Amino acid sequence: MKSQRAMRKQGGVALVEAMVAIVIFAFGVLAIVGLQTASVRQVSDAKYRIDAANVVSQSLGAMWADRSNIQAHAVKDQAVSTLPNGKLTIVVPGPWTAAAGVTVTVTVSWQVPGDRKVHTQTSVQFIAG
Repeated sequence: MKSQRAMRKQGGVALVEAMVAIVIFAFGVLAIVGLQTASVRQVSDAKYRIDAANVVSQSLGAMWADRSNIQAHAVKDQAVSTLPNGKLTIVVPGPWTAAAGVTVTVTVSWQVPGDRKVHTQTSVQFIAG
């Protein structure tokens, strides 16, 4: 008789243990999903920074290759198709002379949809004759 009473007292223990295990497993799955989301966001941000650096590098290379016509490279808020809401600004102050050279500023900005922050990448370079 005593063993039947002991079994009745433990009657739902297995069910409670299973429910606790399911809750712990669910929290683990949610944590993994959160890590995956953060990882995707970081990878996307890195890709945008690489694309911006590439646009800056190509712009500077074009100016170095066409130094005699450097003023024609100046632009303000030109659309950049590889970046979300991307804009390119190139500032070429004053007339360029082979003797003096010129310091140019290339800025690429972008804003990820749903993000308030505007990201920028700027490079200042002296282009000599």
